[in-house]
Amino acid sequence: MNHIQLFNNIVKKRSFLCVGLDTEIDKIPSFLRKTKDPVFEFNKYIIDTTNKYAVAYKPNVAFYESNGAKGWNSLEATARYIKENYPDIFLIADAKRGDIGNTSKMYARAFLENLPFDAITVAPYMGEDSVTPFLSVEDKWVVLLALTSNKGADDFQYHNEDGIKLFERVLSVSQKWGTIDNMMYVVGATRAEMLKDIRQLVPEHFLLVPGVGAQGGTLDAVAKYGMTNKCGLLVNSSRGIIFADNSENFAKTAGEKAREMQLEMECYLSERNLV
Repeated sequence: MNHIQLFNNIVKKRSFLCVGLDTEIDKIPSFLRKTKDPVFEFNKYIIDTTNKYAVAYKPNVAFYESNGAKGWNSLEATARYIKENYPDIFLIADAKRGDIGNTSKMYARAFLENLPFDAITVAPYMGEDSVTPFLSVEDKWVVLLALTSNKGADDFQYHNEDGIKLFERVLSVSQKWGTIDNMMYVVGATRAEMLKDIRQLVPEHFLLVPGVGAQGGTLDAVAKYGMTNKCGLLVNSSRGIIFADNSENFAKTAGEKAREMQLEMECYLSERNLV
């Protein structure tokens, strides 16, 4: 899937919503815990009620790996269910990998070849040779961490040397490694005021934007400063959708929350004459 195909899906669904599947077994409604694979069953309900409003899903791998082999099976079952039933969905493995070249090659094989993910989040700290193995997989994407929404981002990402912040250097240098068809960047919604400057550096790349809702970021600010003439945004919401309700109606509520975000997103797309 290239950036035009991704944009076409956004136009079709009038949405740039990414639903984060950060599934915690302790938060799953009790009636599902009796099933063979509670995490997968929960995810399946969420996917079936939100897919009309979402263009992407992003399972956070840590929530699956923490459950050992059983958790990995849940992750694989979730990824395959999405691709078999909703093949137009852009599927991101939120794994935040990045290591020396031969190790990154194995990570790429695990997520982008053996599993049906379209993209994987990658940490850029070790440089080009730690990222290019992911980019070498045909028709797959790297989602490179640039400016994150957590408080600790201030420790390194804003470090200024010769007038250039570290996250700005990441954006500038990494464009030599990939293209707008296989690389996008993570930029936290709680840093939305920085999106205007970021767009000067990466005017056409898609941005994956977490932090809307529970973390305090606003969709209005993200759209105002980050949207391009091809939308250029995937805005993630996790807890605000999947854990909005803990009753037997949890899936219906999740669908309603996703629909609310889709309607707001449609307004921003309409303002730019994109739909």
